Amino acid sequence: MYLGLDLGTSGVKAMLIDGNQKIIGSANGDLDVSRPHSGWSEQDPAHWIRATEEAVAGLKAAHPKELAAVRGIGLSGQMHGATLLDADDKVLRPCILWNDTRSYHEAAALDANPRFRALTGNIVFPGFTAPKLAWVAKHEPDVFAKVRWVLLPKDYLRLWLTGEHMSEMSDSAGTSWLDTGKRKWSSELLAATNLDEKQMPTLVEGTEVAGKLRGELASKWGIGGDVVVAGGAGDNAASACGMGTVSHGAAFVSLGTSGVLFAANGSYLPKPESAVHAFCHALPNTWHQMGVILSATDALNWHSSVTGKSAADLTGELGETLKAPSSVTFLPYLSGERTPHNDATIRGAFIGLGHESGRVVLTQAVLEGVAFAIRDNLEALRSAGTDIARVTAIGGGSRSRYWLASIATALDVPVDLPADGDFGAAFGAARLGLIAATGADPVAVCTPPRTAGTIEPVASLSDAYADAYKRYRALYPAIKPLSAH
Repeated sequence: MYLGLDLGTSGVKAMLIDGNQKIIGSANGDLDVSRPHSGWSEQDPAHWIRATEEAVAGLKAAHPKELAAVRGIGLSGQMHGATLLDADDKVLRPCILWNDTRSYHEAAALDANPRFRALTGNIVFPGFTAPKLAWVAKHEPDVFAKVRWVLLPKDYLRLWLTGEHMSEMSDSAGTSWLDTGKRKWSSELLAATNLDEKQMPTLVEGTEVAGKLRGELASKWGIGGDVVVAGGAGDNAASACGMGTVSHGAAFVSLGTSGVLFAANGSYLPKPESAVHAFCHALPNTWHQMGVILSATDALNWHSSVTGKSAADLTGELGETLKAPSSVTFLPYLSGERTPHNDATIRGAFIGLGHESGRVVLTQAVLEGVAFAIRDNLEALRSAGTDIARVTAIGGGSRSRYWLASIATALDVPVDLPADGDFGAAFGAARLGLIAATGADPVAVCTPPRTAGTIEPVASLSDAYADAYKRYRALYPAIKPLSAH
């Protein structure tokens, strides 16, 4: 048996699979996000451990025998979070999360140093880890002076699970300290933020062993024998392992809290000026590109909170048949935007409202706005040398057929739906646990799921969508001068 632990923003998911990769069961532990100031987003790492214990306890209650037979654990986690520890491994302050934008000044200052883009292959985004440390150094110097370790969220879980300070390539590529082509820490970039390699965890590949489960936890969970913990992966690379998106040209679109367009690459293809991420993949000698929008289902959830209707009710009101875009355009920049704009201060907007613009029209505009933001990502990936012929849809938003039809039409590519099952980050993490424990061939393990169906672009609406996308594209430069700084 193999256990995948995925530390997300809203909860921890634990998934158990057997040696044939059949899912035995899964359980969750919930998490909240603290937002003490505008643009801030934090979590207490102690809550990650509590949520993990809840999730594993859920599995133990339902599947005690299977849990007892676990031989490998894989970790997946929300990327970029700055978890700061002192010399005794005590947490110094709440973790600053991926969607926290407070360090945009520091990010711009680091990005102005050409070595960062040259070595990491990426813009230094405010959400990345390095600018957060520059912010802490400036605003919380007492905390910064005590920093002995900087860990990413899932690697803090690893420390609790194993006692080891270790990380892997895919997650570390999102810190702005990794030489992404060489797959190692850059002492030059660390020095630019007044840190050194001694404060970083040891690096392994995602498929390699990165510690063993502590005896205390093994006995608490009823597991006998040695259990290895794999390097694991950042959440998007872990989802890619779960989806089998590991070979060159394979791609998926994820509609979670944020939206991701992810393509696997057999070589390192950076183009930082496009705001496309070029990161190491969880498998050795593979990389991936990714466009990220900060609000996908988050945009629909915001609309849901304003209207007082559930997201499912809102999308249900649209029916099944895709409509031509109305005159209303929605810009989903509720917490800034990453690809292609790299803009922490821009905010969302509805444009083109009329008396007739009721709730259904606004819902339609929200879904289209996210679809057009993903189209922006596709254009950015194309400019970086990656062409995508089709995508597989995952994440909570993929339950809406209407939304998927909108995305297929906006991108003008077919959208495949995986057969029933859960192929997300927890499953990918469990696969990595299996590979680390057995030494199996990663590509042979990380196969794609069976396709249950395909949503084709609606050809009769392609012109209407092309016109609406042009309108959408024109709006960012129009509202940019009006955004608060």
